[in-house]
Amino acid sequence: MVKFLKPNKVVILLQGRYAGRKVVIVKSFYDGTRERPNGHCLITGIKTKDKKVTACKETKKRLEERFKTGKNCWFFTKLGF
Repeated sequence: MVKFLKPNKVVILLQGRYAGRKVVIVKSFYDGTRERPNGHCLITGIKTKDKKVTACKETKKRLEERFKTGKNCWFFTKLGF
């Protein structure tokens, strides 16, 4: 089995109450237990709003730069379905 959930990695939750939130993996458990038969992770959310705002501004700046230079033009085109 490929171990891709490693500590200090930032991921986005896809299900549950906090779906769509960015979190950091603290510890991963690949061996299942009786209560949780599958692998799981201990996670923590990104705590301060300042870091979240600066990360959003930095992401916006980088995406605009890529759009203006023409890199990855497929990323900015409309989906065909």
